Amino acid sequence: MDFSFDPRTSTLYDELHDFLVERIYPAEPVYASQVADEGWTRPPIMAELKAEARKRGLWNLFLPDARYGAGLTNLQYAPLAELTGRSPHLAPEALNCAAPDTGNMELLAEFGTPAQQERWLRPLLDGEIRSAFCMTEPEVASSDATNIATRIRRDGDEYVITGRKWWSTGAMDPQCEIFIVMGKTDPDADRHRQQSMVLVPRDAPGVTVRRGMTVFGFTDGAHGGHAEVVFDEVRVPAQNLVGAEGAGFAIAQARLGPGRIHHCMRLIGMAERALELLCRRTSDRVAFGRPLAEQGVIRDWIAESRVRIEQVRLLVLKTAWLMDTVGNKGAHTEIQAIKIATPAMAEWVIDKAIQAHGAAGVSQDTPLAQLWAQARTLRLADGPDEVHRASLARRELRRWTT
Repeated sequence: MDFSFDPRTSTLYDELHDFLVERIYPAEPVYASQVADEGWTRPPIMAELKAEARKRGLWNLFLPDARYGAGLTNLQYAPLAELTGRSPHLAPEALNCAAPDTGNMELLAEFGTPAQQERWLRPLLDGEIRSAFCMTEPEVASSDATNIATRIRRDGDEYVITGRKWWSTGAMDPQCEIFIVMGKTDPDADRHRQQSMVLVPRDAPGVTVRRGMTVFGFTDGAHGGHAEVVFDEVRVPAQNLVGAEGAGFAIAQARLGPGRIHHCMRLIGMAERALELLCRRTSDRVAFGRPLAEQGVIRDWIAESRVRIEQVRLLVLKTAWLMDTVGNKGAHTEIQAIKIATPAMAEWVIDKAIQAHGAAGVSQDTPLAQLWAQARTLRLADGPDEVHRASLARRELRRWTT
């Protein structure tokens, strides 16, 4: 494994670093004020950042398929995604690399029909619209996706969708025009063949976005917000089916693998930003006659933060390399491992930075509170820690019990 930057990655890394310094970091307080004033509406600053990023060629970096995106490998994309994690509420979307659109674009690129790609993938690639992924439900334990109760039944040339979703990421964004909805088409089939996915326009009759869901009090607008959505006998053409009937569970797993590593890449950047703030704060602040950085406990936090970040970064890079060389299935163990380790690492580092900042750390005057909320949330998103640990343990045990 060679994790050194190739020439293209090195060039993009430098250009992205400059974009963060010149445009993203100065835009953070502007974005915060616009979000505070407008709630779930689209902050005007985002359109400016997206136009500038596209002009600089920093666009759709996440897609390995050169027909649609930059054609970067996972290993090439890893350091770039890490940089965007330093400002997770602005940078990913500015580059058109924000969830849930990334996963939805990957899904449409791999499983969508030419007509679906022309109608929905193309405007997503161009950043003209946003999308939502509707999988989680309030009435069932969504850690087991086979629990899904939303019904998708065939009626002639249409599918009829009835059910209730929540934490539908992207659904609160005013630019969101399409939902990818997972539900059951055949409750009597094998438990992993009961589910299907359909494309549902947001303005379809019977679709009601009931309310926005906050994350520790934040609207989480950078991900398009999260919503509770009701589907009441919603009819869509049969050609809106994604893939084949009964393939919904497999498609969901294919979608979630790249999404998980992208989250982990960005989490490393979040931890790096927190560690930088921790070092700057403790070097500047004096308590009991000397800088906080001279206190033994602070130095222990700083050293431990560096160790934890480097450990996880190496595991994430190994996972990216495996995904590139043996595919997502071959990297399944490592994908689960980073999904367990990375959010916990970032949460720990950010927590120490918050502690070092005192009351300022939990205020709106630093990015730390939002960084912590996002890191803590990612211990639930795309599967809770406990599910990944249980699955990982089963795979490990099989090596010794067969």
